[in-house]
Amino acid sequence: MKKIFLKTISFCWVVIFLMATATSLEKKDHPRKEYRESPGTCSMENTAFQDGERITYKLFYNWKFVWIAAGEVTFKVKDMGDQFHISAVGRTYKSYDPFFRVRDRYECYIDKETLLPSVALREVEEGKYRLYDKVTFDRQQQKIKSLRGKSLEVAKEAEYEMESCIHDILSIIYYARNIDFNEMKAGDKIPVNLFMDKEVWPLNVTYKGKQEKKRIKGNGKFRTMQFSPELIAGEYFTDGTEMNVYVSDDKNRVPLIIESPLSVGSMKAVLKKYDGLKYEMDADL
Repeated sequence: MKKIFLKTISFCWVVIFLMATATSLEKKDHPRKEYRESPGTCSMENTAFQDGERITYKLFYNWKFVWIAAGEVTFKVKDMGDQFHISAVGRTYKSYDPFFRVRDRYECYIDKETLLPSVALREVEEGKYRLYDKVTFDRQQQKIKSLRGKSLEVAKEAEYEMESCIHDILSIIYYARNIDFNEMKAGDKIPVNLFMDKEVWPLNVTYKGKQEKKRIKGNGKFRTMQFSPELIAGEYFTDGTEMNVYVSDDKNRVPLIIESPLSVGSMKAVLKKYDGLKYEMDADL
């Protein structure tokens, strides 16, 4: 149970679970798909977030009808001149630490003009597992440069070919919050190319339309847009597993709740608190 909860991420807004999953893709053999270039994802104007934004989610795992609160993850945005510094820090609660302790930090620098990443960093502590992973996106040379190992002291350098429209697991969240969904209809797919764990993962998010009254525990009811990110079948997700992400239907486009069944049990991330939003939250009813 503990390992399933703490290693379940797919992509995009599901990164709310990213503190627990970044290692799962490299530890199991999964079928890879061919890389596809997505010209529409190469540049995006930011209208959805700003310096000082801070959003916290509470993470739950369901086992035999019992919801267990296991930890939290907080996302922050900081203005760095021509870039935004995005960070996400996740940790299990002290009451959960004896089962499986997590102290993870993710960071990313994204260009203000394009919202594409320039540098991404992961420092992972999950049980006995450790990972230091720094990725530099050199867009002039079309190279991805990696410094990766159990720690910075033993990390090894590697280099990968890069197409232009590549995101990391943090930048894609903030990019996606700026997509114009007004012209989309239910069933439309959004392609995303994500670099993570030495691989390019070409994935899709399906837009499922609007839901006018979605209850978010502790926050009331919201007008939302619903999405279903594509999952990778393997140890934690079975074929046909559907994850649902509900995002505020306002200018902020804040992920409110993520729900997904697993091969055993289910998981959920729920908005706990927020401040520093670019706009007043007006999706709540």
